[in-house]
Amino acid sequence: MSVEKVCGVDVWTIQLPYSKPPLNLNDRMHYRVRARVTREVRSTTAWLAKEAKVPTGCERATVCLHYRPRDNRRRDEDNLIATGKACFDGLVDHGLVPDDTPRFMTKLMPLIHPAEKGLPGSLWLTITIGDTQ
Repeated sequence: MSVEKVCGVDVWTIQLPYSKPPLNLNDRMHYRVRARVTREVRSTTAWLAKEAKVPTGCERATVCLHYRPRDNRRRDEDNLIATGKACFDGLVDHGLVPDDTPRFMTKLMPLIHPAEKGLPGSLWLTITIGDTQ
């Protein structure tokens, strides 16, 4: 969890505690299992944002989910949207912005980074506070 200035704008990075996406658009989970996992991802994201002292009550934020897998097999970025949705809702629960609608939150397409030999997979969020346009 860190914050840095990029072109005069605060960019927060929150490391998520998952080695692979807990939710995937291709998953065929039972609806109760999916609801439990979604609730856990959402509450974990809210808790991590609070722990990192991510601001609340912001007018706008841009959020991106990043994934570095453990190997370089082909993957589709859009399959990560299910995990991203739960994370975005968790940031709203934290109070970052009033809602995750386009008026308050810009959600970037998830990014998949190349695997790094010897490192486990990891997921993280980048949160840019304010208007970047």
